[in-house]
Amino acid sequence: MFDDKISIIRNLTGVNSSKLNYYLEVQRSNEQIKIQMNRLEIIHQLIKDINIDMSLSDIVDRVYSKLPQALTCSFLGLALVKDNQLTMTAAIPGNGNIGQPVPESSVLWRAYSKCQKLLYNFNQSCEPACELLPEEEPVADWGLRSVAIVTLRVRHKVIGVLVVGDRGDVTYGDSELMFIEQLADQLAICIEDASLYKEVSKGKQEWEATFKAVPDPIFLIDKNFNVLRHNQHYVGEAPDLDIPVQEQKCYRILWHKDAPCENCPVEEVYQRGRGIYKQLQNDGRVFDSFYYPMVDQHGEIYAVILHLKDVTEKVKMEAQLVNSAKLVAIGEMAAGVAHELNSPMTVMIGTAQMMQRDLPKDDPRHEWLDDIISCGMRCKKIIQNLLSFSRQGQFSVAETNVNEQVEKVLSLIHYQINRNNIDIRKKLDPSLPHIMANGHQLQQVIINLLLNARDALEETPGQKNIVITTFTRKQQDKDWVVVEVKDNGQGIAPENLQKIFNPFYTSKEASKGTGLGLSVSLGIAQSHGGTIEVESELGVGSTFRLVLPQMENTGGET
Repeated sequence: MFDDKISIIRNLTGVNSSKLNYYLEVQRSNEQIKIQMNRLEIIHQLIKDINIDMSLSDIVDRVYSKLPQALTCSFLGLALVKDNQLTMTAAIPGNGNIGQPVPESSVLWRAYSKCQKLLYNFNQSCEPACELLPEEEPVADWGLRSVAIVTLRVRHKVIGVLVVGDRGDVTYGDSELMFIEQLADQLAICIEDASLYKEVSKGKQEWEATFKAVPDPIFLIDKNFNVLRHNQHYVGEAPDLDIPVQEQKCYRILWHKDAPCENCPVEEVYQRGRGIYKQLQNDGRVFDSFYYPMVDQHGEIYAVILHLKDVTEKVKMEAQLVNSAKLVAIGEMAAGVAHELNSPMTVMIGTAQMMQRDLPKDDPRHEWLDDIISCGMRCKKIIQNLLSFSRQGQFSVAETNVNEQVEKVLSLIHYQINRNNIDIRKKLDPSLPHIMANGHQLQQVIINLLLNARDALEETPGQKNIVITTFTRKQQDKDWVVVEVKDNGQGIAPENLQKIFNPFYTSKEASKGTGLGLSVSLGIAQSHGGTIEVESELGVGSTFRLVLPQMENTGGET
């Protein structure tokens, strides 16, 4: 009975009703909390899935695939600011508005310009956010009945608007709008990060393209002589930056050494704190080397840029100009000597000939006068050959007898070879055909080959021999004229055979050679359509062959 009274009193006072309402409210709150947590979890998952290197279309696609788990959605779009103009950038499903500017009469423009969020439900009786103009309003074209528009902000700056839409009536309310706003805040950060990443990536690509476009080798070297980066334009074998750090040393990669170079320019840059310039040689190449310090934000040098510029051809041309100047001087001297000597030589030869005519044939003095006349004539011939060789400015080609060029060269340098106790022998083919060539340049090549043979015999004990031979041969369906110079000197090491034609490569002392002779000689041979061949064996000797085509000149004027 007592319990029944209490129950009646509770019903009359509304206690049971209040409890029911309370429990229902708690249940609704829990459901809302679950929804919000689920939405926050979806936002968190989306942010994890979005990468900074994704395109805006990919970002919208990723969000659209997850969004239905949090709210009803049949449309998702992004309109971003570009050049002070709001432009539709991405949308799912796609439409014809992508890439088009948003009219200022659009609700999208209102949300952007006034920095406000808008709920737009088409069937509401309340006054719409703004009047729709179907011919200009993108939202009207999308067939949406409910639209939520939220601004995208980064550091108090509006970068665009996020549009979420559905074809149902009154789909979105304040709760959905709050979630969309939270989503927009995270998306704005992702979009800004992606934009910054693209700018940085573009700048990086431009600098890398610029770095690689420089035709000269460039290296970045740290304090421990490690090559950190290069532009893949190294002359020769490029450094492999995948090798262990301890083997990436610049002195090993660039100069093929096992220890830092003496007076290392890299160390000098770190010590002086400023750039330096040096001219270096490596494998017969000459480089202008520029070293520049790389300074960090604290003013400390953390690396050195090495810029190598191959100036081999430039230095070679300069050396040739100097050589040409010397030849000009020799020519002038030879002309002066010839002028001064021709008159007395003419008197000596003429007087000897007159005395010889007055002597009987059996007079012993007749033979003495023959010697005087022949030696005088030989002196005049030597002077004439010296004059001819010194005229290097005349580079026209003509029909040339190679044997005659060999004889002229031997008359000039025979003494230099004989005084070293070297036996020089000739094996000239008398039927050798003429070729189209520049005689003075051929003489220059032959002289170089003979003098190199002489130098190779300096340290050779016993009999020293040089054999110069001319002959013809047929190769690759072409006829060739060959001048061969063979010696029994020290020979050339196999690893050096590929280097001997490099400019400035020489095994001689600095005072005896510049390393240009064979390089220039090969250039002359190639300009005539030929080449220079070499065979050598250490301790046995070397054979050099000047090979020239028998056909008409293929090199033209040089």
